[in-house]
Amino acid sequence: MYYPFSWFRSTVRLLLFLVAFAIGGWLINDMVFAVAFGAVILLLFNYWHLYKLNRWLWHSRKMSPPTVRGVWEHIYEGIYYLQRRNRNKRKELGELVKRFREGSEALPDAAVVVDSKACILWCNRLARLELGLKWPKDAGRRLDNLIRHPEFIQYFHAGNYKYPIEVPSPTNANKTFEYRIMPYGEEHLLLIARDITRVSQLEAMRKDFVANVSHELRTPLTVINGYLEIMPESDDANPFMKKAMHEMETQTHRMQNLIEDLLVLSRIEASSERVYENVVNIGSMLALIEREAQALNKEKQHTIKFHIEDDLFVYGVETELRSACSNLVFNAVHYTPPGGEINVYWSRQSAGAQFSVIDNGDGIEPTHLNRLTERFYRVDKARSRKTGGSGLGLSIVKHVLSHHNSSLDISSEIGKGSHFSFVLDNELIADQS
Repeated sequence: MYYPFSWFRSTVRLLLFLVAFAIGGWLINDMVFAVAFGAVILLLFNYWHLYKLNRWLWHSRKMSPPTVRGVWEHIYEGIYYLQRRNRNKRKELGELVKRFREGSEALPDAAVVVDSKACILWCNRLARLELGLKWPKDAGRRLDNLIRHPEFIQYFHAGNYKYPIEVPSPTNANKTFEYRIMPYGEEHLLLIARDITRVSQLEAMRKDFVANVSHELRTPLTVINGYLEIMPESDDANPFMKKAMHEMETQTHRMQNLIEDLLVLSRIEASSERVYENVVNIGSMLALIEREAQALNKEKQHTIKFHIEDDLFVYGVETELRSACSNLVFNAVHYTPPGGEINVYWSRQSAGAQFSVIDNGDGIEPTHLNRLTERFYRVDKARSRKTGGSGLGLSIVKHVLSHHNSSLDISSEIGKGSHFSFVLDNELIADQS
């Protein structure tokens, strides 16, 4: 315990000790010798306690200090107090580290911490099991020397950790891991590896199923449609039969359009074509889309205007970009009421190359905007059946833009119209100079 006047009392005792020797020296007529003799005794006394303090700090196994009096008692008590406080802090820190380790071991994912030089600082149990790391043998080794898949190494050194990457497991080629890297602290990285084998298999099965079923349905539908087209129509035929034949032809064409959209969507999802391999002349492509839109516009008599920068070229997959742009334009033609106005823009902006389709139609309620790119989602099912829409157009647009590292931006106001747009990054703009 700390006493505020302890040093004052110790100073008084020291002065009384020296005064006693001075009085003794006065009695023997040699005050200097007596005071010096007292100082030597005092010096030896303090050196003795320094020796005891050194032995207690470095050699003694006892936590409690030796019993002393005077100023040394307060020194021992102070050191003992600091030891107890540090011991409590170490205990609290140990408990915290223990809870952290227990929590990290309970994670359903493999976790690895690396420093700025990619050297492993720590890993949990799943990392040792799934990634083949050895602990503590691999402590300090470079992570990219242990996980040697080329795609992972490229992703790791690129430094862009905004999106995860899917790579086969280093210990089992039949497993697929999703790697996500998060910077934290002072130039440290946290690697999270999640087993997505089952999800990948289900996604592959879904894509194969849609593609195979769509392909197999084309043949019977073509046969049915062919026979419907060659069946004769006569003026004295049963009105019910005439209506039935017309409805069958309409629904057959609708199913064919749906199957074609499903096949397009499947091809886009399975596409491995690189975006940077080809330059696309968007201006020329939009000129063709404009002629097609005008052909669709004969009944509704919209005012359609294209505002195009002809010298703005981009890197991309032409068939996919054509599908995305045509879907946005044709949707505006189909769903804008007769006599409406549609403006299509292709221009260079500060963020990149922007494509926009703006109409003055009925607009879309805000509750529907976030779901428009879902497959088969319809704002108005009755209207979609009337226009023959498949419900896959905006889903196709979404996947095309995802392949080109972009996204669809939708804004709409009831009674005023809608605005559909996307921006291709400046990195995708091709220099034609």
